[in-house]
Amino acid sequence: MGRIFEKRKHVMFARFKKMSKAFNRIGKDIEIAVKAGGVDPKTNSHLRLAIQNAKSVNMPKDRIDAAIKRASNKDTSGYFEIIYEGYAPHGIAVVVECATDNQTRTVSNVRYHFKEYGGAMGNPGSIAFMFERKGLFKIPIEKIPDVDEFELEMIDHGLDDLTGDDKFLYVYTSFHGFGSMQKTLEEKGIEPASTELQYLPTTTKELTPEQAKEVTDLIDAMEEDDDVQSVYHNMG
Repeated sequence: MGRIFEKRKHVMFARFKKMSKAFNRIGKDIEIAVKAGGVDPKTNSHLRLAIQNAKSVNMPKDRIDAAIKRASNKDTSGYFEIIYEGYAPHGIAVVVECATDNQTRTVSNVRYHFKEYGGAMGNPGSIAFMFERKGLFKIPIEKIPDVDEFELEMIDHGLDDLTGDDKFLYVYTSFHGFGSMQKTLEEKGIEPASTELQYLPTTTKELTPEQAKEVTDLIDAMEEDDDVQSVYHNMG
């Protein structure tokens, strides 16, 4: 009984930790959105998307409301977004997307993670050119009765690529086509399960399992950092 409980406890705590990280990340997105465009999601598309993403991970309404309230307080400085770049071991390019209220702390932590795991932090622009900024809309498959018809129609509204599985359609757009796709889906009453902007590598690099483990250790450490929102890489 003890072993079973310990195993279940480990899984449970891992799930709670992952959930807490998601809540923290989306909470920052909400605060940044409010600072930039106000508290009304009807007129603030960034906030509307952040709230949508909060709902997709079952973030409690009181936490959503609290994040909006914090950001609307003029006495708080709030978070801002910043990108760091560098190389993981074996020449793997890494882009680290952060949201922070203390840039000195954040850059110090990111630099430490790179160094600790055998990588090196780069200068701004030294890595980003190897990635494309893409929008991703994750749509429940049951909301799209005719996928082929949907794909043809969305081409005129910024669709770059469409993939899927048995649960979701993954709608990709260019960075500049993101707003058009968002508006079109809203007009059609199609609510994505989640929405985000990603950095996707233009080419990837294959590694051995042992080499990949070294890179994964670095990425895991980065993702554990409270200031880090997302980590992107070109490992195949």
